Amino acid sequence: MQLAMGDFRGILGRQVSLWDLDKVEVTAGIKDRPNAARFGPCDVTETAKDGTVWHEEQVGTGPHFTPPSPYNADGEPTAKARRSITSRLQSFLCFITLDMLGIIQDCTVQHAKQTEHVDWFMGLPELMAFISITIMRAIFRVPSLRDCWSKNLGSPHIIETMSRGRFQNIMHHLRFDDRDTRSERAQTDKFAAISNIWGLFVTNCITSYIPGRHITIDKQLFPSKTRCCFLQYIASKPDKFGIKFWVACDLKTKYVCNILPYLGKDPTWPRGERVSESVVMRLMEPFLDEGRNVTTDNFFTSLSLAKRLLSRNTTILGTVNKIRQEIPLSTRHMHRNEFTTQVFSTTGATLTVYAPKRKKTVQYMFSAACTA
Repeated sequence: MQLAMGDFRGILGRQVSLWDLDKVEVTAGIKDRPNAARFGPCDVTETAKDGTVWHEEQVGTGPHFTPPSPYNADGEPTAKARRSITSRLQSFLCFITLDMLGIIQDCTVQHAKQTEHVDWFMGLPELMAFISITIMRAIFRVPSLRDCWSKNLGSPHIIETMSRGRFQNIMHHLRFDDRDTRSERAQTDKFAAISNIWGLFVTNCITSYIPGRHITIDKQLFPSKTRCCFLQYIASKPDKFGIKFWVACDLKTKYVCNILPYLGKDPTWPRGERVSESVVMRLMEPFLDEGRNVTTDNFFTSLSLAKRLLSRNTTILGTVNKIRQEIPLSTRHMHRNEFTTQVFSTTGATLTVYAPKRKKTVQYMFSAACTA
C-alpha cells in the first residue's frame, strides 16, 4: 500500500504529523478567504443520508482533538522470539515449528502410501530441504521448475540439495491435513485442507513480533489456479486467478502481523455488518487498546469503523469512498478549484476533501476524540 501512514504526505506536499493535523495552516485555495485561518469553526452543518451531522471547519483551524495516547515503541521481536533465535534456522523455526513439520510429514507420508501403495517415506531433513528449495526458487526467480536444475539458469545450491525427480515426487504428495477426516471438516471449514497448519503459522506470526505504532491493512492476491470454491478472478491483476488474503502489516518493517484468507461469505460474521469492517476488527484484535493507528484504503474506511476502533484506543487514517451513506453530499461536487481543501468534523472523526486537480477529489478520514 503506497498511502502514507505515520507522516501523511498529500494535501500540503510536505510531511504532516497525524497528531498535528488540526494545527496545520493550509493556504492553498483560500486566498479569497483571508480570515479563514484566524477564526474557529463555521456555523455551516450538513446532514448525510444516514443522518450523520457534519460541521464544516475553517481550513487550518480544525476542531480540537484529544488523540489516544500513542504507542511510542518501534516494532521489535517479542521476548520469546529473542530468547529462542540463535541462528537463521531458529528464525525459520519461530514460524514453522518442528511440531508443524511433523504434522506435514505424517500427512504427506499417509497420502503417498494410500495412493502409491508402496513403502514411501520422507524424513524431516528431506522435508526441510524441500522447503529450502521452494524458498530459493522465489529468491532466484527462476522462470520454471524445470529451469531450477538447469546448468545455465539453475542454482548449484538447488542441484546439490535434491534431485528434480524427488522434488516433484514430494510436491505431488505434499499434504497438510488428515485425508480421512477432511470431508467431515470441510462441511464447516472451507480451508480444511490447510487450516490447522495455517492457524499455527498465523499464531506464530502474531506471537513472534510486536508491531510499531502504524499498521496498514490491504488485500493481496496470491496466484493460484487450484480448483476451490473461493478462488478469485481479478482482471486488473497481472496474475488474474488466485486466493485473496486480507493482510495487516507493520509500516516500517513490512512484517506480516496478521493475515486472513478470503473464503467467500462467512456465516459466523455478525449479520448486517460490512465485510470490510469485520476484516479490520479481526486483523487488529491482537493489537487494539494500545494507541496504534491503522491505515486503510477506501474499501475499508468508514465512520462506523472509525468509531469502533476509537472505542478501543485505536485511530484510523484512510481514503473514503464518496458514495458512502455517512459522507456529506457536498463532497461529491467535482467542480472545485485546483489544490483547494474542505474539512468537515463529526463526533470522533474529521473528513478532508482535497482537489489535486480540476474535476477530481480525494476524501480521507482521520479519527480522534473531539473535545470541542
